Amino acid sequence: MRPLTQHAARLAVLSLAAPAACHSSSVPAATPVPAPAAVIHTSYTTGDEVIAAMHARYAGKWYSTLTFTQKTSRLQADDKWNVQTWYEALRVPGQLRIDFDPISAGNGVLYVRDSAFTIRNGRPLPGQPSINLLLLLGFDVYGNAPARTTALLRKEGYDLTVVHADTFQSRPMVVVGADQGDLHRKQFWIDAERLYFVRMLEPAPRDSTKVQDIRFMNYERRGEAWISPRVEIYSDGKLVFHEDYTDMRTNEPLDDALFDPTQWKTVKHWMTP
Repeated sequence: MRPLTQHAARLAVLSLAAPAACHSSSVPAATPVPAPAAVIHTSYTTGDEVIAAMHARYAGKWYSTLTFTQKTSRLQADDKWNVQTWYEALRVPGQLRIDFDPISAGNGVLYVRDSAFTIRNGRPLPGQPSINLLLLLGFDVYGNAPARTTALLRKEGYDLTVVHADTFQSRPMVVVGADQGDLHRKQFWIDAERLYFVRMLEPAPRDSTKVQDIRFMNYERRGEAWISPRVEIYSDGKLVFHEDYTDMRTNEPLDDALFDPTQWKTVKHWMTP
């Protein structure tokens, strides 16, 4: 599934850090929250402490399910944008379904059981071990036990012993995985005040000399939690991929069969009247 399938979905599947206080309803419009006047200095010394704090802040307050329509834009070699529509549903923790338009074709990606399944014409290919890090840090961190999240992050190569304070777009950040000024090592950035995921940097998958920079953008308040309606991916500072979300709904019941790769086309789709 490369590109615009498994690789693209793994890197930029979502940009929502998800509403909590909505119950089976469309997400209403929100007023952007201004940045704080001063930087908040973090006292965290390990990534374990950061993950534990994120979980403690929103456990029991975050959404349990989320569905949305995604406009997916990818920069091509000719510098023109390829735009597709994806339909996504997730259940916290660890279940994410992505249908590529048209839904009737039966093509997409499914993340379950720490594996990714490519679906073609409604039939799953053999699953491959895969941890979706954006799903993990943007969503599952509030549903998993902290020990599971940190174990998965270590498995994916993050050094949780290295933490420093920084700022990004006028917000205070706590950065896990790299020292101050090192933008090449695998690292993730968490808003130090609000404790949601903001940014991930790592060597680019096809050229380790380049830096891939993934950002959850334009956060807005939703009840006791937050939502980011846009995700962006930069390669060495150039925007190469972005997603924009509409029709966001939270806490609606989702059939277990939606997350069963063998029932991809037989289960009633959430977008079907």
